[in-house]
Amino acid sequence: MLLQNRVNKKELKKRIQEETIKRITVSFYRYVIIDNPQELRDSLFAQWNMLNVLGRIYIANEGINAQMCVPEENWDIFKFNLYNDPRFNDMPFKIAVEDDGKSFYKLTVKVRHKIVADGLDDHTFDVTNVGNHLTAKEFNNAMEDPETLIIDMRNHYESEVGKFTGAFCPDADTFREELPMVIEELKDKKDKKIIMYCTGGVRCEKASAYLKHHGFKDVSQLHGGVIDYVRQIKAEGLPSKFVGKNFVFDERVGERITDDVIAHCHQCGISCDTHVNCANDDCHLLFIQCTACAEKMKGCCTPECMHIASLPVEEQRALRKGRKKEDSLSVYKSRLRPNLRDVLAKANTK
Repeated sequence: MLLQNRVNKKELKKRIQEETIKRITVSFYRYVIIDNPQELRDSLFAQWNMLNVLGRIYIANEGINAQMCVPEENWDIFKFNLYNDPRFNDMPFKIAVEDDGKSFYKLTVKVRHKIVADGLDDHTFDVTNVGNHLTAKEFNNAMEDPETLIIDMRNHYESEVGKFTGAFCPDADTFREELPMVIEELKDKKDKKIIMYCTGGVRCEKASAYLKHHGFKDVSQLHGGVIDYVRQIKAEGLPSKFVGKNFVFDERVGERITDDVIAHCHQCGISCDTHVNCANDDCHLLFIQCTACAEKMKGCCTPECMHIASLPVEEQRALRKGRKKEDSLSVYKSRLRPNLRDVLAKANTK
């Protein structure tokens, strides 16, 4: 059996858009010893490909981290097969709240050094000494105490569109960059009550253990992350202390949690929280763009990218051919975070 996808992205996206079956978008993770990640990778790819499962899954010696969409008709057999592996028995699932079943268009299962790129040496601290796991109700109650410190363990582009009220949101592009920022921010607050959250919980598992290793006394984390928080508050009729959108790493990009729009279009400044990737294939900058700017800029971030994207495909490919990735035409990489309003203003004065 072929253990990788060979169909081009355009065709795969067309297939998923035309699909009529119902799918369940789910995420899960578990830190567990996996002796042969490649063997497990091949086995899971074969199983899930047969079940028409789509998604992005990372496997490492330290465990598994998965986001996927499963055909509703195959959900029971999918769970049975997963639970049949003792390492994944009773795996807790986080089910998406906003789901049209088109969150992924292909199945990707990769072997990685770690299931989350944290930049940490796991041999230097006890990774199993994690923080207390809080339910949505317990998290809400902890937030009522004005002395509680709320830490967002996600990246800047995630917290920009949605966050818990009063949270410290590090201005970081990656989880690797974020951990030192959090330690620095909290260095004189080691006796305070700290509660942290992330999208599905996996980043907080490592982050809470890292904080405890650095001497923080009272560390807790939102169990299941924002995804399961939303499920719990809806099931229990609790108020949402998370405002805006929950950024998700699939084709949906975000799940609407409350009607609050806390972000602004990066190009014109109006209230907006719609993330897009620049339509220039040589850029793909992730930024926030309103409908009017999307139409005006043809889905691009700058006039330069709009010009390149308007060229015939053959010319675009010729521009990219033979160039190293770091020599990309676009200087507007996500971690440089250009001020697009300034870029457009300068372009308009020429």
